[in-house]
Amino acid sequence: IEFLKMPIEQYIGDLYVTGAFEGFTLKFTVSIFGAVIVCSPIIFWELLAFFLPALKPNERRFVLPTFAAAVFLFVLGMVFCYCFALGAAFEWLTGEAVSFGELLPQASDYIKYVMLFEVAFGLAFELPLIVFFLIYFDIVPYAKLRAAWRYVFVGLLVLAAVVTPDASPVTMLIMFAALVALYELALLLARIALSRKIKRQKEREAAEEAELGG
Repeated sequence: IEFLKMPIEQYIGDLYVTGAFEGFTLKFTVSIFGAVIVCSPIIFWELLAFFLPALKPNERRFVLPTFAAAVFLFVLGMVFCYCFALGAAFEWLTGEAVSFGELLPQASDYIKYVMLFEVAFGLAFELPLIVFFLIYFDIVPYAKLRAAWRYVFVGLLVLAAVVTPDASPVTMLIMFAALVALYELALLLARIALSRKIKRQKEREAAEEAELGG
């Protein structure tokens, strides 16, 4: 609890416990949260293992890199949230509160929102994997993702607004900026790693356009 409170402590001061069972319940909730985070590699592996029997032999070579990338991006998202997003978000939120009243932060509410922030950023940082496999499995060609960047950015802005557990524009913009950077990085990596596939996608689209034109 003290660790989760550190990024926001200067904005909230002391936390208040208002119920007889709140202290025990909060400790129990944080323990479960910590257990899920520690066991997240196992959770990611079990999710991938569910799809493993349906993959072709040449596709199974992506399983271990995907697993490693998923765990890394999840942890990276949580670290990014802890170091950059939490302080900015709670500075704005508490500023709105103290503008008209006295702030009496309830422990369970504030720690719950910190945990929600952490999970939201961790999951949102899985975006590069989604983009990579959209291109790899020919669900959305690279050229369309590259050309439709305006629509993608608007979609990412909406996603940032939906995923963040508060109504703070500060948090939304921080997540949006991170998602845009991750999206562009994912396209760059896909262009390097899947150059042949992207070339074939462009040739196929050109052939289809030529047939329609004829």
